[in-house]
Amino acid sequence: MRDLSLPRRHFLLASLGGSLSLRPFSILQAAPRLPDDPFTLGVASGAPRPDSVVIWTRLAPKPLEGGGMPETPVAVDWQMAEDEGFRRIVRKGRVMAEPASAHAVHVTVPGLRPARWYWYRFRVGRAVSPVGRTRTAAAPGAAGGLRFAYASCQQYEQGFYAAYADMARRDLDLVVHLGDYIYETSWGSQHVRKHMSGIPTTLPEFRERYALYKLDPDLQAAHAAFPWLSIWDDHEVANDYANDRSSAMGDRDQFLKVRAAAYQAYYEHMPLPPKARPRGPEAVIYDLYEFGQMANLILLDDRQYRSPHACLPGRSASPRVDCPDRLREDRTMLGAVQEAWLDQALADAKGRWTIVAQQTLMAERDLDPGDGHGYWMDGWDGYAAGRRRLLDGIAAHRTPNPVVIGGDVHAFFAADLKRDFHDEKAEVLATEFCGTSITSEGPSAKGIATVRAKNPHIRYARGDRRGFATVSLTETHCEVNFEAVADIKERNSPVSRIASFVCLDGRPGVQEA
Repeated sequence: MRDLSLPRRHFLLASLGGSLSLRPFSILQAAPRLPDDPFTLGVASGAPRPDSVVIWTRLAPKPLEGGGMPETPVAVDWQMAEDEGFRRIVRKGRVMAEPASAHAVHVTVPGLRPARWYWYRFRVGRAVSPVGRTRTAAAPGAAGGLRFAYASCQQYEQGFYAAYADMARRDLDLVVHLGDYIYETSWGSQHVRKHMSGIPTTLPEFRERYALYKLDPDLQAAHAAFPWLSIWDDHEVANDYANDRSSAMGDRDQFLKVRAAAYQAYYEHMPLPPKARPRGPEAVIYDLYEFGQMANLILLDDRQYRSPHACLPGRSASPRVDCPDRLREDRTMLGAVQEAWLDQALADAKGRWTIVAQQTLMAERDLDPGDGHGYWMDGWDGYAAGRRRLLDGIAAHRTPNPVVIGGDVHAFFAADLKRDFHDEKAEVLATEFCGTSITSEGPSAKGIATVRAKNPHIRYARGDRRGFATVSLTETHCEVNFEAVADIKERNSPVSRIASFVCLDGRPGVQEA
């Protein structure tokens, strides 16, 4: 039975309305008197394990003006409770918010019980944060289902976050974010709001961009409602960058400085575990999470270690092209170290379902409307050998019920994954469900029609709607639903389900529900 002690509506109102009705903190502290609320960016949690979770906030009374904090460390008290009223506090402590980290706080809370809801909050002086709710993972071998949503691509200017408002009201265990949490560039049409500055390249500029996005109340509500697992894609740094190369910046050393600033800002604003803390332009975000006997959830990083783009050296990866170089055996999307780690994770998988969470569409996608072939070099089609090695590993290890989820391409896709996409009789090795964007503009109807016509293994494709996907796992089936916002230009737009699919235990491949 799910441990929901208060109705969702009550929880959201309490979280967004502050904590006036909550018992006061028992810890007293001397703290700086801040002129404004330091918790403007909300709270969040992530990295759910059976006995621990990470809770996050960032002190920023004036988030769009550099934060508005003193250039000194500030003590932050935190509490974790078994109830929203904080009558049963199970863990509490104090952590220092350091100016070098923009006064961001990451607390790994230990000693928790598995598969349980908890509530948490922070305090500085008399200022108390909104209340967040989080959930630990199920214990190894424990029975029980798993429900989660996944999302990506939330360009701030192009629409409101009605998708997150709807998501926050749902009965879920967690949220998986697959990248493009911010956008470094301004693009698209019919903007409903604006970035406040140009393309960020320095740490203060990236901090400002994250603050702008995180001030959105609907995004804050979704963070406060569930733990998140998060990976980045390209727009957290620069469009279509590949490892240490960016078509927008020819100087490698200069680009790595930008990447270091971007990675640092990402860590400062997301509920990531300590192992993800950057060291200059490097950070390890790929990871494995286990949820009882139901699921292994594998997070990948397809940006930091990839080979340069094929066919288009030094240029944007956007044009449709094809060349022998894209098929070279030494080309990798994940890098050799991560590939080896992933292969071991696929071999060791014991859960009923194996969820591979990565950034983009994995299925081959021929984009040429004619008799030839044209592929997008920034996606897996530019790294065909790396994709084949991944699928070979699934087959060789007989990985249980592999399901790939992705984002990036701003459209809903459901696809059968094979070693040979040109052989309609080839064995289906895994099932893929790619979610659309939260707000970012999608492909044209003509482009989607071409994809459907040229790629029979892609069983469903729709690019005219924005939204997210939900997943429900049981012992016998994986149900995936595509949830679409009616109009992203309307702040309170409704969300409706436009397609549903199932995967059956032991039978890979897309099936309509």
